[in-house]
Amino acid sequence: MEAAISIEGLGKRYRLGQHHGEHSRITEALGSVIRAPLRAVRRRPADAASYLWALRDVEFEIQPGEVVGLVGRNGAGKSTLLKVLSRVTEPTTGQAALNGRVGSLLEVGTGFHLELTGRENVFLSGAILGMRRAEIRRRFDEIVEFAEVGEFIDTPIKRYSSGMAVRLGFAVAAYLEPEILIIDEVLAVGDAAFQRKCLGKLEDVAAEDGRTILFVSHNMPAVKAICSRAVYLESGTVKTIGDAATVVKEYLDDASTNNAEQRWEETGVRPGDDGAQLVAVRVAGADGRPATTIFSSETASVEVEIDLREVPAALSVGFDLYGDDGTLVLRSAQTDVPDRDRPVLRPGLNVIRCAIPPGLLNDGGYTISPRASIHGVRTIFHVDAAVHFEVVYDHGESEFLRAAGRPGVIAPILDWSGSIVG
Repeated sequence: MEAAISIEGLGKRYRLGQHHGEHSRITEALGSVIRAPLRAVRRRPADAASYLWALRDVEFEIQPGEVVGLVGRNGAGKSTLLKVLSRVTEPTTGQAALNGRVGSLLEVGTGFHLELTGRENVFLSGAILGMRRAEIRRRFDEIVEFAEVGEFIDTPIKRYSSGMAVRLGFAVAAYLEPEILIIDEVLAVGDAAFQRKCLGKLEDVAAEDGRTILFVSHNMPAVKAICSRAVYLESGTVKTIGDAATVVKEYLDDASTNNAEQRWEETGVRPGDDGAQLVAVRVAGADGRPATTIFSSETASVEVEIDLREVPAALSVGFDLYGDDGTLVLRSAQTDVPDRDRPVLRPGLNVIRCAIPPGLLNDGGYTISPRASIHGVRTIFHVDAAVHFEVVYDHGESEFLRAAGRPGVIAPILDWSGSIVG
């Protein structure tokens, strides 16, 4: 059986400091769309020090009907690989052959024409996939219902919020039945309810439709639940390919540190972009110092240090808290707090703190993944398992001792009350 995706010796090299203008990106995308399979681009030799290899010697195959996860830390090459596979950019070496109609969702509103309405873009997307108009009509109502954009379907996409564009983009990709579906972490910009809805649809597509899916996510339980295999990228190369649960465990083990604090001193390697960069993240004990062990009877805190050139509207800075098994325990950000109580962020170096109340977390190990985003628009950084700490019960406090060892992800002591009614 011919592989749905076949990658051989794939490499992608960028010139350091290079900036592509809008025209060059569009030209590159249009030019690459007409070439399948993708072929290496031969260029003159250049000073190796002035180039960065985002991908190098990547090789693997995905068979028809397989659901494969793609995991790796920020900068591992995941997004570059997906852009090559989606024909948004060309490889420098090697080739990638995709055998089947490809639907991809890499960025907000990927593939949409901003001047066209939602309805027109649905039909345009179907036509690009080679579908007949009658086929698109049959799925149109389902697409609109899933995306929850009914009253805006005849509004130009340029007037959609980013969340609406993501919802419609996912619905188009899921319902117009491409044989190969490529999905990036773009779903993270949607709200939690829609993320659950999308993951449910992906499970249905994988189980019932037999389509080939390449899925990138920081949600490791979702990767384990949906994917049969996973590819682990590290520094632009394939480190491991295998059973999804096994690969996820290896990735989490590698990503975890025994440090309560991680710093990025050099601006050139800090996670983020030109406007916002992560400087440090730490877990602090009750005394305010970094601590790898937290007692359940004491208040702890997570501190995120961020350098801002400016403070954009809707900037959200926070973290994801994961258990050692990869379960997402909670997500928190400074935008959870009402405006009047919210930490003030200003251009320059900022440190913001989040208190973890006594008795909240169950006994065990946890990792912190700091994140920042423009709410509902894009992720600025998301660093997997940047710090690690253990929660242990303080046997000097009887109420916390009673909570030790209870089942559940968290173990808070909740208030109870009662009354006699008869």
